Amino acid sequence: MAKSKNITMFRCSQCGYSQPRWLGRCPQCGEWNSFEECISDPNASTAAFKVNGITEKIKPQPLSSVSAQEGNRLATGIEEFDRVLGGGAMQRSAVLIGGEPGIGKSTLLLQTCCQILKKLPVSRKDARILYVSGEESAGQIKGRADRLKLDVTGIEILCTMRLEDIRDALTAVNPLFVVVDSIQTVYSVEAGIVPGTVNQLKFCANELIGWVKERDSVLVMTAHVTKEGTIAGPKSLEHMVDTVISFERNDDEVRFLRAVKNRFGSVDELGIFAMTENGLEGVSDPSTMFITKRSGATPPGIANTCVFEGSRAFLVEIQALTVPAKAAVSRVYSDKIDSARVARVAAVLEKRTGLKFSEQDLYINVAGGVRLSESAIDSALAAALYSARTDIPVGENTVILGELSLAGEIRPVYRLKQRIKTARELGFRNVYVPEDEAQAVKVLTVRELVKQLFSQNKG
Repeated sequence: MAKSKNITMFRCSQCGYSQPRWLGRCPQCGEWNSFEECISDPNASTAAFKVNGITEKIKPQPLSSVSAQEGNRLATGIEEFDRVLGGGAMQRSAVLIGGEPGIGKSTLLLQTCCQILKKLPVSRKDARILYVSGEESAGQIKGRADRLKLDVTGIEILCTMRLEDIRDALTAVNPLFVVVDSIQTVYSVEAGIVPGTVNQLKFCANELIGWVKERDSVLVMTAHVTKEGTIAGPKSLEHMVDTVISFERNDDEVRFLRAVKNRFGSVDELGIFAMTENGLEGVSDPSTMFITKRSGATPPGIANTCVFEGSRAFLVEIQALTVPAKAAVSRVYSDKIDSARVARVAAVLEKRTGLKFSEQDLYINVAGGVRLSESAIDSALAAALYSARTDIPVGENTVILGELSLAGEIRPVYRLKQRIKTARELGFRNVYVPEDEAQAVKVLTVRELVKQLFSQNKG
């Protein structure tokens, strides 16, 4: 099939009248010098830029003449969600949230819709929100809202999978906030009739993102994930949006919200929620949430450290277990701390302290199910492994901070003073760090750390 040829047109910026030649005055509305050069492109698919089959011709401009503007943020009314977004959802932006089925994506977004309307000033109380569902019926969504005792006034519900229906609803409602749950269920007849294909995902997401980029709205799309926890579908879908958020959970009722990509904020922040009978509730102070409260002595294989997630510091408990290898080759079982990091720390311990780990299977866990990736946990991980291997406990009220080098040196970490302050405020009297700090014990090597921690507890 031959492609249609693009034709240069001129369109009136006031009334939309178009014709093939430039005119000084519009014959329809009478406005002078209102004609702008456009292109008649029948193959163009982005509805946001199409006006009667004509797309505007974009021309370059000097970057120096562009004013840098932060833009307006829309407060979601949920503190932990705003924290991950960087202070609120940026208008004219698209957000993609991925999480396993049943984790609470729909609950979070329904609560967000209701909170946004509550936080709006009186002058904007007529604003509306569009909730598009391709997976649930309107009755199911209303039932969830009733169980959570949410006021849904101002929320328009659209249960469809057709992109054309969504496009018409966007034009009619002109919402301030748009939720599409989920993008994998949306299809367009222009890209086929089977939802979830690569072409459908890219085509439909591009249409929706194009619409929101031209208006002071926010688009949030939910996405399915694979068994590895990554967002299903083409990676280009993540490149198309402004923010990609991962929704995770541990074995309990705790949910973690973290940004994988954020053009308008940091990706280091962590939002923590607890699932209750009233829905998802933010945990504003997680300082002691991941520390196990015990009535007796601390068992072997346990070590505490202080980590930073964005701007917040909280204590975590690292748990280690070593047993003789069941096969000829030892293995590392760790899903909350990178297995390569565990193997590296164990190798440093074996080399610098002479304690054998090469014939042991290593099991590592983090209390509360939070994933740890920063280097400040190295020393605490080493202490937990040594304690598990020797069956000697670390000791009560102890926090260990520091990065471990391959030479067995313990190196300083950023925000050390704040970590020490957090530990002391929570009652941890013994803090081991690689620098001279008040109210802390200085240790420079892993051998020195082992001597300080375990020599007094032997026997």
